Amino acid sequence: MPTARKRARSYDPAKTRAAVFAQLGNVREAVRGLDEERLGLPTRLGEWTVRELVAHIGMAVTAVLRAAARPAPPKQDVRLVDWTFATAANSAAIDDYTRRLAAERPDLDGFLAETEDGLRALLAEHPAGRLLETNAGAMPLDDYLVTRTVELVVHTDDLNAAVPDLAVPYDRQALAATTRLLADALAVKAPGGSTEVRVPPYAVVQCVEGPRHTRGTPPNVVETDPLTWIRLATGRLTWADAVAGAQVSASGERADLGGLLPLLG
Repeated sequence: MPTARKRARSYDPAKTRAAVFAQLGNVREAVRGLDEERLGLPTRLGEWTVRELVAHIGMAVTAVLRAAARPAPPKQDVRLVDWTFATAANSAAIDDYTRRLAAERPDLDGFLAETEDGLRALLAEHPAGRLLETNAGAMPLDDYLVTRTVELVVHTDDLNAAVPDLAVPYDRQALAATTRLLADALAVKAPGGSTEVRVPPYAVVQCVEGPRHTRGTPPNVVETDPLTWIRLATGRLTWADAVAGAQVSASGERADLGGLLPLLG
């Protein structure tokens, strides 16, 4: 697994908790208006329909409840950014669970309402530093909640792609946390200081081995918007297509990130 030496970015627990509820609320509001026809639409996630996608969004949040129901591990053994590199290993189990959940919980609004209520009750009871045993390893509760913003934002984007007229909004704090965590993951995967990746207004990271930039304009610069960055980092958009479509600007001989993406499976 990739390792990093830089000090980990910190996230405000109160803002993270608010972001999770805000984005979950945005999804729930949109799902209320979906009829059976639109719930049956295909998505860009393999064979999943919109129904299964929504079930998975709820499942991603209930993962916090399932983790909290297990005994707290004795110590933290992974950093927040490590979660990014651990998700692909669980894809088969996630797919199976999602399909079963979608079949067992046809009332998606009711399921999401229960999910929200359960999470509120859990967070009222547990402090931010409570350790959870997650699929990536043992980490603090509020670090794991940052990963839930990633799940919510990424799959909100999947939902908007599947049902274009839905236009589910993105909570600003959730979008910011997602952008930052995925940018930090790139810096971990390709440590160095030769290339500056800018995702205004949320993140700037240095990465890629080579001559380190110290002042003035960096020789290698990549810049894009948050949603484009998230799509690149999660494999929803290829580097070549993003460059060809002018969705990302890249200058310098070390500014081609195509071989480093995606980051999240």
